[in-house]
Amino acid sequence: MEAKAYLKGLRITPRKVKLVLDLIRNKPAGTAVAILSNTPKAASEPVLKLLRSAMANAENNHSMDVSRLYVKECFVGPGITMKRVMPRARGSADRILKRSSNVTMVLAEKE
Repeated sequence: MEAKAYLKGLRITPRKVKLVLDLIRNKPAGTAVAILSNTPKAASEPVLKLLRSAMANAENNHSMDVSRLYVKECFVGPGITMKRVMPRARGSADRILKRSSNVTMVLAEKE
């Protein structure tokens, strides 16, 4: 039995979110909450909120024991990219890419 939670359109680049997800992969849920609470990265707050959502889904929708949950899978993919223009010298322009992320988290019970 697995419990999933999704976070779409997070306005942080996938590369930066991946650094935070690598810290909690295959860890118990309680340990993952402690790690995310003490990590000074911008992505740690939305990922912590996603983890708590997945824990609530496991408890309420699948009747799983919260004390036995662990982060089975967590990964990030690219979301939409907003394209902006920045004026440069001599009338030219550069394109600015504002990237976003789609994050998926899967929790399971330890046997």
